Amino acid sequence: MSEEQQQEVVEVKTVTRDLVINSHASEVDIALLEDNTLVELHREKTNNQFAVGDVYLGRVKKLLPGLNAAFVDVGYPKEAFLHYLDLGLQAHSMLKYKKKILGGEDLPMDKFKLDPDLPKNGKIADILNVGDLIPVQIAKEPIHTKGPRITAEVSFAGRYLVLVPFSNRISVSQKIRSSEERNRLRRLIQSIKPNNYGVIIRTVAEGKKVAELDADLRSLIAKWEQCIIEMKKMTTYGRMVSEMDQTSVMLRDLLNESFNNIHVNDEKLYEEIQNYIRTIAPQKAEIVQLYKGKEPIFDYYNVAKQIKGFFGKIVTIKNGVYLVIEHTEAMHVIDVNSGHRVNKENSPELNALQVNLDAAKEIARQLRLRDMGGIIIVDFIDLHEAKHRQELYEALVEAMANDRAKHTILPPTKFGLIQITRQRVRPETEVQVQEKCPVCDGEGKIRPAILYIDEIEDHLKYLLVDQNENHLTLQVHPFIYSYLCIDGLFSIRRKWMKKYGKKFKVQAMPEFHMLQYNFLNANGDDIKL
Repeated sequence: MSEEQQQEVVEVKTVTRDLVINSHASEVDIALLEDNTLVELHREKTNNQFAVGDVYLGRVKKLLPGLNAAFVDVGYPKEAFLHYLDLGLQAHSMLKYKKKILGGEDLPMDKFKLDPDLPKNGKIADILNVGDLIPVQIAKEPIHTKGPRITAEVSFAGRYLVLVPFSNRISVSQKIRSSEERNRLRRLIQSIKPNNYGVIIRTVAEGKKVAELDADLRSLIAKWEQCIIEMKKMTTYGRMVSEMDQTSVMLRDLLNESFNNIHVNDEKLYEEIQNYIRTIAPQKAEIVQLYKGKEPIFDYYNVAKQIKGFFGKIVTIKNGVYLVIEHTEAMHVIDVNSGHRVNKENSPELNALQVNLDAAKEIARQLRLRDMGGIIIVDFIDLHEAKHRQELYEALVEAMANDRAKHTILPPTKFGLIQITRQRVRPETEVQVQEKCPVCDGEGKIRPAILYIDEIEDHLKYLLVDQNENHLTLQVHPFIYSYLCIDGLFSIRRKWMKKYGKKFKVQAMPEFHMLQYNFLNANGDDIKL
């Protein structure tokens, strides 16, 4: 195979995506795997009343002239926050239309006359009064002590289009580069959209036929018309229309040719997802599979073990490299540590660069996995050469290219810090990875038991290969001894000796607690790790 052919093979290689959905009583857990590696984890409460995209009729509770904003009651214990700039350009038209609808008038959208756009430097007190009812949409879910963040510029996202009532603008995603295709899509949408509806054409609409776009547009218009029907019935604040559940949102945004399988353990949810996919992509309906195994679905697809390994304060990468992730009210801080990774053939500068490059990939995944938002400060290992700092910056930008959340990355400072801002619309995903200690029954903390054998192997590899230890002895509880040494020639101990090319002893220690282990050197002295 020639060099050019090899390059072509590399370019056409795609990432395979599997969605594993674990449904239980109180919530639905959604795991996105890329090449069998966990990259996103979403937890959707089945009774979540304030999800992003939900449309409410809110009541203005308080005006804040100093902030040019208002607090709006939508039913959450803390009032929602609405800034003047989130009213949208067509706030006058929307409020006038709302008044007519609540007054009992039956007014078709395409017959309604729009008012002039709102001035960008106006005052919210000139638009709203305390007690006014106003249609709003959840832009950010309640986070910590804050109520929801809302917008009065209601929009509905579909597979190919985003519908914006009270507008006539047609916008095309900047990711569609072909000017010919952009013009084709504009002309096509202009010919099928009713008056007083604006449309944003999404990237996935590229190359699509009029029938597919028209079906998407009609379904979005139906959702807004449902809002109008609900508004007519309302006398006070409350929810009018709910955004589709997070599972369908992920399918809408992520489904592409490399989406291989969707595994779900709930029959009702399985049917809902299959019906949804038949609507948006009939040719891919067979990728939805109902899991009927006895083992928990997250265990079967190795999701549970990855969750335990990738969440928590300390995240181990490889060769001893690890991250320490801390959270404060104002920001997230990530510290990169090299551990015991040392390549004697490289200079300290090149070793530091390699550690940083490995860490950059994991950091990009951690941000998606935990859905960390706001300000993130990363303390990489210091690099003295400008070209290496630039290489690190470019590697981080490339690693975060698949992140759907809006983000900005600044180049490294002279102290080795990289600052990232990442869009946050819902609370960060938190997973409790520490388990009760079998000895102290929860008074102390240990590493997750599911990672116990992997941890022993990591330390063993470090001592045998990196430190070149000979005549090593591993001391463990008798139960663990049996697990490692049973099956004689086919035991885990034999596999490790073959893998690392060195012999070592395993010694049963009855006085050890279940997950305690220790290493002894050739002189019988403890090895501190």
